[in-house]
Amino acid sequence: MSALKVFNTMTRRKELFTPLRAGEVRMYVCGVTVYDECHLGHARSAVVFDVIRRYLEHLNFEVTFVKNFTDIDDKIIKRAEQQSVPWQAVTHRYIDAYYRDMERLGVRPATLEPKATEHVHEIITLVQALMEKDIAYQVGADVYFHITAFPRYGALSKRKLEEMQAGARIEVDERKRHPMDFALWKGAKPGEPSWDSPWGAGRPGWHIECSAMAIRHLGETFDIHGGGEDLIFPHHENEIAQSEGATGKEFARYWVHNGLVTIDQEKMSKSLGNFFMIREIFEKFPASAQVTAEVLRFFLLSTHYRSPIDFSDEALRQARAGLNNFYDLFKRLEEGSAKGPPGKAEWRKVLSRIATGFDEAMDDDFNTPAALASLQKFRSQVNRRLQAGLSSSEGQEALAVFRKCGQILGLFQVRALDWEFGQAVVEAPTATLDLSAYSPTVVVSSKASIDNSEIERLIEERQQARARKDWTRADAIRQELAERGIAIEDRSDGSTSWKR
Repeated sequence: MSALKVFNTMTRRKELFTPLRAGEVRMYVCGVTVYDECHLGHARSAVVFDVIRRYLEHLNFEVTFVKNFTDIDDKIIKRAEQQSVPWQAVTHRYIDAYYRDMERLGVRPATLEPKATEHVHEIITLVQALMEKDIAYQVGADVYFHITAFPRYGALSKRKLEEMQAGARIEVDERKRHPMDFALWKGAKPGEPSWDSPWGAGRPGWHIECSAMAIRHLGETFDIHGGGEDLIFPHHENEIAQSEGATGKEFARYWVHNGLVTIDQEKMSKSLGNFFMIREIFEKFPASAQVTAEVLRFFLLSTHYRSPIDFSDEALRQARAGLNNFYDLFKRLEEGSAKGPPGKAEWRKVLSRIATGFDEAMDDDFNTPAALASLQKFRSQVNRRLQAGLSSSEGQEALAVFRKCGQILGLFQVRALDWEFGQAVVEAPTATLDLSAYSPTVVVSSKASIDNSEIERLIEERQQARARKDWTRADAIRQELAERGIAIEDRSDGSTSWKR
């Protein structure tokens, strides 16, 4: 029986992990919406669940890992319009970019990587089941989920319906039974992609896509559902409601969420313009930074997956320096620097304790910082033994333990003789990388330039929209400004500031 404990967002506590089927784990993780390249936040989630999957396999579970592509969405349609290309060209381009970035990160492909557009039949079937139970209803060509018909709504996010409604910016639609009812099926608009359905031509809502794909490939109840903590509400809350509303069964038994990424202590977001594409981190940083998959993974895994993590030049430098320390030892072991007497029985006990300590750390809710700390301690022990006299066989046994544990983390897989030691990082710790010099990829359009007077006019229009509670228009103006390189911030006194 596994000693693994997993923090369950649903219960807000660590629970002993017991899969539904002995020896098997079925896991679904929300993938990317393919309208742009992957950023650092995507990298964190990808690495976190790659490591979780690897560790479960290390525990001899047979893992079925499903990670989807959202390949039909408002953002995709808008990007296609901006680029004057078919929407399929957008999705194909960014799916290819996703695979490129995952390969660079050393993230293994999921067992299954379904696309939403391949599961329209399953989506329609799920919506029909909800309508038959009067949990969903049709308004014109649209279909909505009726949240008050599902009493457990809010169980994951621990929010009460009244609080959600008071704090939400929702479009006023008198056709809906409740203001927070969400779309399961959207009637087609002129020029938009659509599929035939019992309610007319249209396309799926975002939330129902994941429910349909998860149930299709993992069953009505499965073991782990994961994603970033920003998906807890409304996405995962809505998934639970529509899935359990249709099947009457528990959707996922363990909910696992990774923390968000900040940039120099500020939340990373596209509206603030302080996010970094994975491609840019690998390609645009100075050569002295020597950002490799292992450097980025070491940085990401040095913080517990549920905690926020701050990305900075200093953090990357420390990650490179930490890896240099390990590879310096590996280099000496590979070169045969260990020349002591034959191995002793006590050394085997040391190796066993290290492997056990690593597993104990990972069993504690995939605690990668503690796992790395156990390997740091082992590195110090091996260094001391090298000085005192370590046999060649002992050195190779130690190297094997590092490699085996590292394989779970996606680290220590490079031959030490091929590892490039970063002199700039080691010898010039006071040098800084100007993160601001590496701006994210922006789709250039005819709207790219904007003068101060136009900014002020749009902000004033947005203030008026907010005053009359027209949140749709207010959010559209914020999005338009963001696309034109302007970040705005609403202050507590009711005013709005902006910066380029």
